[in-house]
Amino acid sequence: MEQRNNWNRWNTRFELFKNMADLKEIQTRVYPPMVEGDHTFATVSDKIGDITLKRKTPYFWFIGFAIAFMVAQLLLFAVTVLLAKGIGIWGNNQPVGWAFDIINFVWWIGIGHAGTLISAILLLLNQKWRTSINRFAEAMTLFAVACAAMFPLLHTGRPWLAAYWLFPYPNTMGIWPQFRSPLIWDVFAVSTYASISLLFWYVGLIPDLATLRDRAKNKFFKFVYGILSWGWRGSARHWHRYEIAYLLLAGISTPLVLSVHSIVSLDFSVSQVPGWHATIFPPYFVAGAIFAGFAMVLILCIPLRVWYNMKDFITDTHLVYMAKIMLATGLIVVYGYAMEAFFGWYSASQYEVFMVKNRIWEGPYWYMYWLLILCNGLSIQLLWFKRFRQSPFWLFLISIVVSIGMWLERFVIIVTSLNRDFLPSSWAMYSPTIFDWSMFIGTIGFFFTLIFLFVRFLPVISIFEVRTLLPEANVHGHQQDFDESVLEIEYTWERTDPPNR
Repeated sequence: MEQRNNWNRWNTRFELFKNMADLKEIQTRVYPPMVEGDHTFATVSDKIGDITLKRKTPYFWFIGFAIAFMVAQLLLFAVTVLLAKGIGIWGNNQPVGWAFDIINFVWWIGIGHAGTLISAILLLLNQKWRTSINRFAEAMTLFAVACAAMFPLLHTGRPWLAAYWLFPYPNTMGIWPQFRSPLIWDVFAVSTYASISLLFWYVGLIPDLATLRDRAKNKFFKFVYGILSWGWRGSARHWHRYEIAYLLLAGISTPLVLSVHSIVSLDFSVSQVPGWHATIFPPYFVAGAIFAGFAMVLILCIPLRVWYNMKDFITDTHLVYMAKIMLATGLIVVYGYAMEAFFGWYSASQYEVFMVKNRIWEGPYWYMYWLLILCNGLSIQLLWFKRFRQSPFWLFLISIVVSIGMWLERFVIIVTSLNRDFLPSSWAMYSPTIFDWSMFIGTIGFFFTLIFLFVRFLPVISIFEVRTLLPEANVHGHQQDFDESVLEIEYTWERTDPPNR
């Protein structure tokens, strides 16, 4: 009897190895690889590092950089005229005192949120798929915050006095600043967010800067990368300190994902303006920020993986995961839209009811509301289907539509709540001027100018983190992990009821 049991066990093992190819396919479906192709440590360093060091700068980079730089000159033109003549050149009026400047400030801050989420939260959750996209997502965060910071500073009318008005300093006389103003809270939140994000991004760059230093042939670049890498040698002591510092910065950055846009939302929700005075704004704004941020990450990474042949590192699996997050956060945003309308009706306040009607179908900007529903609510429904989630073309198109929709959302929240306030005698239409549009479009050009420079001079993908995903980086051995996965799949299959197999 015992001999027969042993024979059955060995027969089962034979069948297991006989179907090894099927098991490998199952394992690939359950745990899709984050790096495709037969790569080694050396080929990963070559393929990513050569974009900066050896490969001839492609023509499309020069064309894209030239276009972005020319568009950025609109920002220079608008700011020059603004400083010469004042903010009267904008379309701001009474009662729409907050207009394009705050619309664009909130939009840019939201775009930067995905970088912090990808870098910090996904790191703490041990999500390996973040490694190929975290570097340029962090850079996107910094550049978006730089664009956002311009608007409130210039809106003061005297930006050279903004530090005196806004930043904390000994306040013995109690005159400036007004600490009960949510605009001051913005200064604390955004400045903390920018400084921690910059530090987090730079610390993550140090090992790769050392790699570029060691591989650079040009003496000038070798010197610059050597200075920036702070004498990194890759010793055990260096890696130990790096891991501690990086993990601490991730822990500090994680609350910022929730706090920054929550505080930005308090600019509106602490007021008594109908349409703004709502407790749902903090989670609603945070979800919208992650939604817009992942849309911008897709806009950047889809062309990048094609132009620089990075499909082995930014795989279709990465795009699918980002599409799913965008779908989830988009549904939260749509839920927020529904709750806004419900709160207006349920409040039984004539002002809130009027605001809802004015925003949706009776007001002069009703078409803006339905455009944002089309962009943010209907377009993402395509992501329920696998065909669209796995198509880079459709993901790129949907991401552009979502970015437009999130800008329209800020326009609707701000303008439609202000242009018709409590007094009908104060009602006024808001129309942005050419200087409003020039400054906004100019910041887009400035953002992409910085992105092009980043792609050209720094490793756009984290070299050392991608190398940790390779089988040879596994200290336990790739075959051992595979055997454990096979046994796990076999055990799960045996415990599955026959009708459900």
